[in-house]
Amino acid sequence: MSINDFFSALRAPDRADRPALRAPGETLTYPALVERVRERGELLSRSGARIVASLQDNGADWIVLDLACLASGAVHLPLPLFFSPEQIAATLRASGAQALACAAGDAERLAAFGFAPLAAAGNLALLRRAAQPAQLPTGTDKITFTSGSTGQPKGVCLGGAGMLAVAAGLARATSALGIARHLVALPLPVLLENIAGVYAPLLHGATVDVRPLAQVGLSGSSQFDPATLHAALIDARADSVIVLPQMLRAYAGWLHATRRPAPESLRLMAVGGAAVGAVLLGQARAVGLPAYEGYGLSEAASVQTLNLPGADLPGSAGRPLPHARVRIGADGQIEVAGSLALGYLGEPASRREWWPTGDLGRIDAAGFLHIQGRAKNVLITGFGRNVSPEWVEVALTSQPEIRHAVVLGDGQPALGAVVWPQGERDDAALARAIARANQQLPDYARIGPWLRGRDDFSAAAGLATANGRPRRDAILQRHADLFPSSLQPQLP
Repeated sequence: MSINDFFSALRAPDRADRPALRAPGETLTYPALVERVRERGELLSRSGARIVASLQDNGADWIVLDLACLASGAVHLPLPLFFSPEQIAATLRASGAQALACAAGDAERLAAFGFAPLAAAGNLALLRRAAQPAQLPTGTDKITFTSGSTGQPKGVCLGGAGMLAVAAGLARATSALGIARHLVALPLPVLLENIAGVYAPLLHGATVDVRPLAQVGLSGSSQFDPATLHAALIDARADSVIVLPQMLRAYAGWLHATRRPAPESLRLMAVGGAAVGAVLLGQARAVGLPAYEGYGLSEAASVQTLNLPGADLPGSAGRPLPHARVRIGADGQIEVAGSLALGYLGEPASRREWWPTGDLGRIDAAGFLHIQGRAKNVLITGFGRNVSPEWVEVALTSQPEIRHAVVLGDGQPALGAVVWPQGERDDAALARAIARANQQLPDYARIGPWLRGRDDFSAAAGLATANGRPRRDAILQRHADLFPSSLQPQLP
């Protein structure tokens, strides 16, 4: 789908009176959204900026700016609010962004990154600086930064056609669900929400309900209040929402503990960002949540496979969506094609047809994709067995007592784990949970030694990246007594 086709769909005559965006204190119909995008696009054009960064909370202003960049030809660089000042500075420096959009109240603070006020529109401030934009692959419309296991952000350059192909594929695959209202529950700079939570619903002709992150229960990169999300889902009468596995676990547990019914309007709760597992999906569905797991990556413009009502296999990542081609390479890696990124910021453009994802997996006879962990994380035990730690970690975190778990043990006679409890749990409760998980696992994948985490698995503690991925080397260093010192695995 081209960018022109996308905006033509937004201008369709049958949408004249239909709400496109609902935000606190404001509702924009489709014609009003298109007009607001036009006005914002003119502002961007007058700025002369080729690369426009944004640092904003979720809201209508974020979506309008993103669409205005897409319509006007400016490259949008969305910055997550959970990025540290050092990551923000590094990202702006690497991209050569010439403009920065932010809330009016943040303009003075962000001027410290070398920007000066240029213009204002409502609560939006546009700042400008003299900078040489980075060389980008031809056709780049967005730079999305992912935070890998080292915590160093890496810019993925995406074209509009690839992003909109994913949105169109999602819209087509979910059309039978009759989704009329989508609640944005993840930060909009997260590509999954940007594509699946804004572009796809707008192609549907649905209403996107967008609120500040605190009003859906999120704060920072890892704090979540399920009661606030529940209230937002009911208020929005949401048909669909996207959550992360940890959000699903907390929300399902809260519904169970409070005996509250799940929102009646909800038809699809898509879960992505990390492995989910059949146990957690079963727990969520038992309390009435229509939870379905999917799989994607920034390098392929987000979602590639998704379980859906009528085409569902819990424990799998679903079947490929209409836009996606998926296969397993000779080395066991999942490879994807069909909506690939143009390359990475600061690196030569990629011209490959198939992208090796770095994830191990298999496709079963019914076409469902099964994720088996990251290739670089595979552990080889002292008995020569290859084990993907993510598989064992899902078994551990499926226990209600365990919130986070990281499995270690390269070269060791038995695997070990560092666990962080869910709520107030003593060591005896954690030991029982690990024993239950071990019963589900073959002997070579069972946990032997384990430790309670000495810090929570957060970026602030240095044990996770800014977007919540465990920093395995840092966790091993902080818990070096997990294994006998004479058998310590060597860090890379």
